Amino acid sequence: MFAEQLTAEVATASLKALDQLSRLTWQGHAAGAIADADAQRLAEQIHHRRQAARAEHKPVGLPPGRPSIFPPKRLQRSPDRAASIQRRRALAASGPMPPTLACRFTTGELAVLRILADAVRDNGQCVKTIPELAARAGVCRTTAQNAIRQAARLGLLTVQERRRDGRRNDANLVRIVSAEWMAWIKRGSGFKKSNTTDSKISFQGKTGTVRPQTSPSPGGRRVNNRESAYIGR
Repeated sequence: MFAEQLTAEVATASLKALDQLSRLTWQGHAAGAIADADAQRLAEQIHHRRQAARAEHKPVGLPPGRPSIFPPKRLQRSPDRAASIQRRRALAASGPMPPTLACRFTTGELAVLRILADAVRDNGQCVKTIPELAARAGVCRTTAQNAIRQAARLGLLTVQERRRDGRRNDANLVRIVSAEWMAWIKRGSGFKKSNTTDSKISFQGKTGTVRPQTSPSPGGRRVNNRESAYIGR
């Protein structure tokens, strides 16, 4: 009954009402009042209704041929493409989520979700903008958007829009609702302090190369791992 009531309300809900309905859906799912299939169906219905509501919303006072009252967005480019690719791979390999969930995302999407999960771990929610997530993860805006949309479709997180009429919208509020993912974050599996645009990748030395690990030899001299393999044979 609760799922059917939400379905009827979603069909005619406004953008602000859709955020509340999305929260009610996942709260009901967590409480056991809504089955998995119904929760997924409601999430997809809310997503489609949100797209339709955006299309119906037409701001007034725009000159002909201009789609928005705000200036066009600037193209976002990485100043160092090689460093962005390296950072993206390092973040994705750091274990941002359980392997059973991570297998459903690309390397770039996992890097975005790592930045998002760090914010949720520290603040309980993520309020970073899409350009900020993309820059920190070393990916483009489209990849950052796809990562959040895919995670929302899978029921791993919720996105609350903060629209402001006649003004630039506030950053969306993103909250992780997956119990499996939150347990992974709280347990700290694969989580160390992530390195983003403003710092070096943790496994690089000052020269940009990996330093060999050393261990003490029986005679007290420090040797690297390759040499230690022959000591004691």
